[in-house]
Amino acid sequence: MSKEVPPFFVVLGPDHAGKSTALEYISADRACNVITPDCGRDTSERALISRLRQDIISEVGTALGISYSADFLTALSQAIVVHLRDQVARARDGRPVLVDSYYYKMLAKCRLAGAGDHPMFSWWRTFPRPRHVFYLDIEPGEAWNRAGGGAEIHSLECHDGQVDEASFERYQRDLAKLMRDEISHLPVTVIDQRESSVTRTAQAIMEVITDECR
Repeated sequence: MSKEVPPFFVVLGPDHAGKSTALEYISADRACNVITPDCGRDTSERALISRLRQDIISEVGTALGISYSADFLTALSQAIVVHLRDQVARARDGRPVLVDSYYYKMLAKCRLAGAGDHPMFSWWRTFPRPRHVFYLDIEPGEAWNRAGGGAEIHSLECHDGQVDEASFERYQRDLAKLMRDEISHLPVTVIDQRESSVTRTAQAIMEVITDECR
């Protein structure tokens, strides 16, 4: 595949920071071509990626370190990462392109699972760079509350598969550090989710995109 891709932007943040809600809001307005791992029409392609994501959470996540290794998690994650890259390359309808997390969050999660500096990450880092990253910042305690007081938390959002508030908070702080380190060379706008509604978050994102696309 050609390395030439249209200019694109990335929305990133810890688990339950509000990325999906903000992206759905922006997508409904059709001002941007919003790309998520399983976005698009109901096709076999979408069903495949959705199924893979769910299997990673429900099967691999619950048996990580027992039946499945961090290398295996990374190998499965690569399929999703490459699919995202391919979707970006195909997005040529003239609208700004806005991508959910790109490879940054997946890379951080694989590292936290024990993949270390996996050779595959070096390849991911050669992928096209976004023009700008929007980082949705949230305190782990607030994210825990947003997730139904932990009811919606799964094992790949906590350390050692321990789904409790303390493990979740430690994991989210470590995840945030790895993601912020990964994007340190890029233009980043931090949006504090403590005082931001979905409308204000979407507006802040679109203001930057509109300004940069002039």
